[in-house]
Amino acid sequence: MNHAEAQKMLHRCGQDHVLACWDSLDKAGRKALLGQIASIEPENVARCAAALAAGAQIPDSSKGKAPKVAELKGAKLRAAIAAGEKELDEGRVGVILVAGGQGSRLGFDGPKGCYPIGPITDAPLFYFHARKVLARTVRHGAPVPLYIMTSEANNADTVRCFEEHGYFGLDPDDVFFFVQGMWPGMDKDGKIILDSPGHVFMSPDGHGGLLAALKRSGALADMKKRGIRSLFFFQVDNPLVEVADPAFIGYHVTEKSEYTLKLCEKRDPFEKVGVPMKFGGGYRMVEYTEMTPEQCRRKGAGGKLYFRYGSPAIHVFDREFLEREADKDMPIHLAFKKIPFLGDDGRTVKPQEPNGYKFEKFIFDILPNAKKAAFLAFEQSEEFSPVKNAEGADSPATCKADMQAKWRRWMKAAGIGYAGPVEIDPAYALDAEELKASGICLNAE
Repeated sequence: MNHAEAQKMLHRCGQDHVLACWDSLDKAGRKALLGQIASIEPENVARCAAALAAGAQIPDSSKGKAPKVAELKGAKLRAAIAAGEKELDEGRVGVILVAGGQGSRLGFDGPKGCYPIGPITDAPLFYFHARKVLARTVRHGAPVPLYIMTSEANNADTVRCFEEHGYFGLDPDDVFFFVQGMWPGMDKDGKIILDSPGHVFMSPDGHGGLLAALKRSGALADMKKRGIRSLFFFQVDNPLVEVADPAFIGYHVTEKSEYTLKLCEKRDPFEKVGVPMKFGGGYRMVEYTEMTPEQCRRKGAGGKLYFRYGSPAIHVFDREFLEREADKDMPIHLAFKKIPFLGDDGRTVKPQEPNGYKFEKFIFDILPNAKKAAFLAFEQSEEFSPVKNAEGADSPATCKADMQAKWRRWMKAAGIGYAGPVEIDPAYALDAEELKASGICLNAE
């Protein structure tokens, strides 16, 4: 894209001011700005401006009903495991890891996936995820390709982390990195924000940007070529997750579901998690901000919360469903934030109060489009302990404690006595049964 082309495109979008400082930029600055402008799709600018003009829309959730959530036990559990293992044996399962965030909230300079979380080894989050994928690959004798969505800010560092660690034992040919999209921030009047004379403020387009990024990068085509049928989806900050869990995969397949969600009981009525609800013949994810206090407190059978289950973003998708949805526009969500901007004196201003909007897409917004959706309950202590905060709840300290508690439960079930610190390589054992089969024997005084 040259200057004339950029000028024409911006004028058509009503964003001529983006080139206002052109004459003051050097050759490198002009090239970088043109690169940013070329990455901005005019139709997305129009959609963001329209969303801003319409304002935040809070859907009415008053008629929502709690979905039927399955609990797999006994014969049903065994059947689901068998079906899932068959899919893994046949190489029809892939894994999508959303890892575009930085570790800034943890006081860590780098991708969140590089954050050291191993209780003994300080192994990074990526280690535990990749080693679980490796374990599935070895156990089932077929590749389980790993598709990692990064961001512009952390892609190079993420790739470097994998390279420096030998891809954590995975075959590099089975690891596919792709970058999520970036959208410009806007002020209250719908004008794109510059945060320096030659730079547009851009932010990631949310985990819902996954669909466009999968298609744009060729990842969807790669999945189809490999014969992948089911995609296990999760986020990088949860090392407790059971990656490509056969029971979950099998339940998804036997239910002939296009979108299957794992759900766990909320810790309290007002926990900040999305809650799936049924409206008529379909489903929609309802944000906690969309629920009334009465809905949150409502009790159901047995005195338990009626809307007792929340979503920790652990999903299985049908590949063909993702292909179909990748060609559609997704809803846009507004986030009013403090965004650095270019002051009248040509310097960057860091505001003390929110002054502009970021625009995001959420992956669960495709839930209503699924021809069939299914929901599976799981125990939070077994599969969900995210690393979100530097201290307190959902912090590295709580996550490490939860990881060790899970491993100690395995050891107890395997007849292994040990009271000290523990860390188990997922490629060594994925559960108590594998740990017992390893023959390890520890006895603590």
